[in-house]
Amino acid sequence: MNEQIINEIAKQLNISVKQVTAVLELLEDEKTVAFIARYRKEATGGLDEEQIRVIDDEYQYGLSLQKKKEDVIRLIEEKGLMTEELKEEILKASKLVEVEDLYRPYKEKKKTKATTAIALGLEPLADVMLSLLPKGDKIEIASQYVNEKVPTPEFAIEQAKYIVAEKISDNAEYRKHIREASLKYGNIRSKKKNNELDPEEKYKNYYDAVERVAFIKPHRVLALNRAEAEDVISVTIELQPERDVEYMRYQTTHNKSSIFNDELVASIEDAYKRLISPSIEREIRSILSEKAEEQAIHIFSMNLQHLLLQAPMKGHVVLGVDPAFRTGCKLAVISPNSKVLEIGVIYPNEKSKGASIDPRVLEKSKKTILDLIMRYHVEIIAIGNGTASRETESFIAEVIQENHLNVKYVVVSEAGASVYSASPLAMEEFPDLSVEQRSAISIARRIQDPLAELVKIEPKSIGVGQYQHDVAQNKLSKSLEDVVVDAVNKVGVNLNTCSSSLLSYVSGLSKGVAKNIIDYREKNDKFLSREDLKKVSKLGPKTYEQCVGFLRILEGKNPLDMTAIHPESYDKAKELLKIMNLTVQDLGTEQMKEAVQSLDRLKLQKDIGIDAYTLNDILDAFVTPLRDIRDSYPGLKLRSDIMHFEDVKIGDELDGVVRNVVDFGAFVDCGVKYDGLLHVSKMSLEKVNHPSDLVAVGDEVHVHVIDIDYTKHKLALSLYKI
Repeated sequence: MNEQIINEIAKQLNISVKQVTAVLELLEDEKTVAFIARYRKEATGGLDEEQIRVIDDEYQYGLSLQKKKEDVIRLIEEKGLMTEELKEEILKASKLVEVEDLYRPYKEKKKTKATTAIALGLEPLADVMLSLLPKGDKIEIASQYVNEKVPTPEFAIEQAKYIVAEKISDNAEYRKHIREASLKYGNIRSKKKNNELDPEEKYKNYYDAVERVAFIKPHRVLALNRAEAEDVISVTIELQPERDVEYMRYQTTHNKSSIFNDELVASIEDAYKRLISPSIEREIRSILSEKAEEQAIHIFSMNLQHLLLQAPMKGHVVLGVDPAFRTGCKLAVISPNSKVLEIGVIYPNEKSKGASIDPRVLEKSKKTILDLIMRYHVEIIAIGNGTASRETESFIAEVIQENHLNVKYVVVSEAGASVYSASPLAMEEFPDLSVEQRSAISIARRIQDPLAELVKIEPKSIGVGQYQHDVAQNKLSKSLEDVVVDAVNKVGVNLNTCSSSLLSYVSGLSKGVAKNIIDYREKNDKFLSREDLKKVSKLGPKTYEQCVGFLRILEGKNPLDMTAIHPESYDKAKELLKIMNLTVQDLGTEQMKEAVQSLDRLKLQKDIGIDAYTLNDILDAFVTPLRDIRDSYPGLKLRSDIMHFEDVKIGDELDGVVRNVVDFGAFVDCGVKYDGLLHVSKMSLEKVNHPSDLVAVGDEVHVHVIDIDYTKHKLALSLYKI
């Protein structure tokens, strides 16, 4: 391992070298991030998943940087141009772009004006021009280079200026200075190009806009990029040419007079306009876009995490409704353990040719819903938020109120439901059902166990981000996959009820091994102990070690198997139970809770030889063996009545649920058909750095309506009264 890189990471993250080394050694030993974060806390000092991934990423970047330095040094040495000073500069560089800048003068170039002039033998003349010769006759000096290909001294000077311009352009110090100054003081300007391509004026704010590069928000960068890609606007980076040229002039001439002064100034201006400025503009656009993409991916990941960890509504019979107009609303009644009890369809929204709903069809639909509720004791109705959602919501609310039912309903995000419903996985699970019927099942299951259902869908299809289609899809996929993996392993998986999709995200398990686990369960009815996992095909000792702690067996042979305690710690757990005069049958009891509270943990660590992290985790599992971290997250907001958008007035106070968090605010479902925007500036009277500091997906909020556009269906909200 590279000690220098390790030391730099430790310093950057403000952690010890020992922690960084431990993480890298565990990763090298093919331990998963989830396993390291959960079961190797004593080695890492309790680092979480995010910190572990940062260490890995930084180390890999450090290795790439080191290799680049070695390659550049070798290439320059092969040319016989390496100096001790240059080598030291390369070795000191902390970023790849700095190494590239230093290598630029020595890089093999394609044909340029400068390479053409060099081929004419004029590089020595360029060096003379850069030497700031105070006296002499420049024509006489240039005459020395006249030959068949260089007809006149004037031609020699003009050609040599191209070499001077390229040498100035290749200066790493100049480029670094101009780049950093441009990032601080440059502007990004957008102008309308073709508003016919923007009939709804989505990009109106960018038709004629200018912002400081240093202050532009990430979401605005992505909006500019998209509008530019759609040919609606043109985007330019405005540098400070006068300041930059003056800086280079001083650095090149040091204000000394020279017989080639005019030529040097002209070369500097040419270098800036033709070579440096376009390059720096591209670099700044790239830097801005990269940062904006990172932020967009971070926002999507954060929102997805909150969505996956929404508190499940366990133990309820749920009626799922996939709304529609002409084709009818598909229904699915789901048991408390997510089994499909009945499938149906109603047509409460289908209008006749006279643009009205047939009252007989409406009554029949009401009767069908009421029958299902009464027959299966439905407690919650889950309605998808797609086409005809609010009309269906109004219909369901009417049925509840007319019949005085003790039933609640909730509008559920359909994002990705159609993707799942048409997937091979859904076809395998429900081969005899239509896509819409499968969608109704998915909608119902999403409230019973959001995590278990949402893992069946490609994370990118769950729309809780900003500009997710405009970012590097490979980076987005990797980040979202990490979020799903973390969520699944933090919650744990019931080995006897989970799907293959859920299992495939468990630490150490591949899709193939996950399928083998399901096959074993089906052949043997169920798993009786974690030890049974060792009988699963292709699940070897290494995989067993990685996955077993995250797999739970309820009502199995060994009560410890239902906890998050890893089997490698069972002996210590039994030793602790013996000290407390309790058994595994006492897990989760009041007696256990009292016994744990009375323990001297520091003494226990010494007595039984156990680290503090493992000891605390074991004792926590003793007290709450079935703890679900999702219980501390907000659940979905249940309703029994409805308010229409047209009924909302400025000044109204509404209760809502955060559906999405973006850089500029949050979108809130207040039960009035259209989500309202809670802008970051209206979240607090104090400065808010980012909306996510105050709200998260799934949070219930009490908001004030501060503006309404009934035509465009826009609702502006505030967390405080204005």
